[in-house]
Formats: sequence, structure tokens, C-alpha cells
Amino acid sequence: MASAPSDIPSKNDPYASLRSREFQFYLVIRFALVFALNMQFAVVEWRVYELSHDPFSLGLMGLAEVIPSVGLALFAGHIVDKMEKRGMLLKCIIGYLFISMALFALTWKPITQHITDHMALTGIYILVFIGGIVRAFVSPSTFTLMALLVPREQYANAATWSSSAWQIGAIMGPALGGFFIHWFGVHGAMFAVVLVFILPLFSLLQIKPKPVYYHPKDGDVFKSLGEGMRFVWNTKVVLGAMALDMFAVLFGGAVSMLPAFAKDILHVGSDGYGMLRAAPAIGSTITMFILAYFPLKKKPGIKLLAAVFGFGLCMIVFGLSTSFYLSIFALFLSGVVDGVSVITRQTILQLKTPDEMRGRVAAVSSMFVGSSNELGAFESGFAARALGLVTSVVAGGCVTLGVVVTTYIISPAMRKLDLKA
Repeated sequence: MASAPSDIPSKNDPYASLRSREFQFYLVIRFALVFALNMQFAVVEWRVYELSHDPFSLGLMGLAEVIPSVGLALFAGHIVDKMEKRGMLLKCIIGYLFISMALFALTWKPITQHITDHMALTGIYILVFIGGIVRAFVSPSTFTLMALLVPREQYANAATWSSSAWQIGAIMGPALGGFFIHWFGVHGAMFAVVLVFILPLFSLLQIKPKPVYYHPKDGDVFKSLGEGMRFVWNTKVVLGAMALDMFAVLFGGAVSMLPAFAKDILHVGSDGYGMLRAAPAIGSTITMFILAYFPLKKKPGIKLLAAVFGFGLCMIVFGLSTSFYLSIFALFLSGVVDGVSVITRQTILQLKTPDEMRGRVAAVSSMFVGSSNELGAFESGFAARALGLVTSVVAGGCVTLGVVVTTYIISPAMRKLDLKA
């Protein structure tokens, strides 16, 4: 496989991938994108619940994003594989910038005073839908670009730092989103989001265009799409890691319901909501920094299963809690164990995927894992309406435990997983 050159290759060096200047800018892009998107989603979630006072409306946000994201995922992976990666990611960032500017306009008083709440909600859902279209291309673009910035022997190390940058952005985004709502209102918070989207644009221009390894013949689109699906299906450890995480997030995630928990269960304001949103990412980031120094070498598959099992237990505790501090602690621990899952899955994908197929495999991964957050948001909203807010979260945690036990029984490839490059 072709890969980027390295200055100082050292398998035991926790900073090996950070010695690449372009990878440093990549981490800035990774952080800034996730920071801006998480902050934007936290602010929009708060605004949607303000307008509707209905947990199901939060679930509809997830559905609005997941429909285009999943529907276009395979096609997007094919496009990314045959296109230059930096240019594709640049188009995606510009698209996100325009969406955030439109959301900023929808929170501007001279506009909001002339439209109904229903019109505002409809506008938000439409913009979230468009964001789902952009997201279909962002995931394979960022995944593929990373492999072109560091050599193969540094993939695991790069995945750790990339995931850490992602989680730091996921910490600061929703936390500052909640505090900015408290300090400056929804409109001021959305203005901050617009400003943040400028940072990844600048950083991406510091990375040179990269070679393209996939050159399909005209008319081979469906064959190309099928190759990505067959690769995932035939590589059982990849399939198992994707499926395990998908079901855990789909049924066990409660993040989309946090505005409802903050307001109706824990009775805290927007600042407390920001703390709840940040708690899982703080735990995950701590785990990822530890794993940069002590990578998972022995029985990583068993540890992955244990981590997802722990995630389910944390969701059960969070659902039953009526204490703000216990809820934060449960979410923090959910992030600690989720960090193990994220690093393991990303390392599997980077090590097992050929260069010419990265975009399509990343697209399949986004269908399994990335979009499960939004499907999980819809499932959580629907379950909250049908079963009640607390019951839906506890039941989801129990389903997660069942998924882990089932995976352990039926997947010997996961039990015997080896992450050696």
C-alpha cells in the first residue's frame, strides 16, 4: 500500500504521528469540525425543545439527518475514492459553513418575530437534512485523508490522536454551546459556530493535494459500491466491530434526550445541560490519552466487548438517576468505556482496509456507526413518547447488554481479535 513518508518512525513512540506537520493540521481540522458541529447541534437541540417542548421533536432531528446520510453513504464513498480528498473535504466544510449561517439567520430576532414556531422548526429540520447530505461525504473524506498523511505503521497511533482531537471537540462544543446559550442566548451561540467553521478552512489549505489510488471505469458505479459492501461482509472482525457499536449507540445512547432530562428530570438550566453534554466526551478523551501511551495489545476484542457492556450499564444508571451529579458521573463513565470502543474500531478499519477502498469502507462504517447516533436519537425520541423518558433509556441500556452477550457468543473473530499491524 502507498502511504505518506515519515520523519521518525517509532512503533513505541506515542507522538510518532504528531511529527507530521500535515497531520498536525489534520488534527486541527478534526477538532474544529467536531467542535463546531457539536456546539451547533447542542444549540439547535435546545432551541428545538424550546419551540416544541416535546422529546419526539429531538428524535425527528436525528431522523432528518440520518435519511440523507445513510441514503447517500455508499454513493459518497465511491465519489470520495475516485476524487482528490483535500478538495472534497474543502467543499464539505464550505457547505457546513453556509448551513450554520442559515441557522444563525433562523435565530435572528428580526426574522424570528415574523415567522411562527412551526415555520422555524421546519426551517431547522430542512437545514439539518442538508447537513446530513454533507455528512455523507465528510466521513469517508476525513477517514481517507488521514491514511495519506502518515505511514501504515503509525495508523494505530494516528487513530488514537485523531479520536482524541474528535473527543476534545466533542467536549468543548456542547459545553460551550450550553454556556453560550446561558450568556449570550441562542443567537449569540450560533454566531460563535459560524466563526469556528473558518478555522478548518484555513488549516485544510496547509495540506497539499493527495494522490488518488482508485480509477474505476465508466459505468462501473454499482460494481464499485458492491465491492465496499462485500469487503466489510467478508472481513468478519470489521463487520463485528461496526455492528456492535451500531447497536450499542442505536439502543443505548441517551445524549439526544439530554435537553429533556436537563429540564424535566434534573431541573437544571442551559449551563447544566452543557455539563451533561460534555461529560461523556471528557471521559472518552481521558481514555484516549491513556491509550496513546498504553495501546491495547492483549485481547482487544474482549476489552471491546467489556467496554460496550460497561456503556450499557452506565446508560441504565443515568436513566434511573434523579441526581445531577450522579447523572454526570454515569455519563462520564460511559465516555471512559466508549473511548476504548472508538480507538479499537478506528484501528481495525485503518489496518484492515486497502488504500483504494477506504472511502467506500468508511461510507459503510458511517452507515453502521456514524448514522446510528441519529437513528438512535429518533429511536430514543419515539421510545420516550411511547414508554416514557426514563423507561426508554433504561430499556435501551438493557438491550445494549443483550447485544454484547450475543456478540460474544456468535463472533469468535471478535473474541480472538488481534490489532498487530
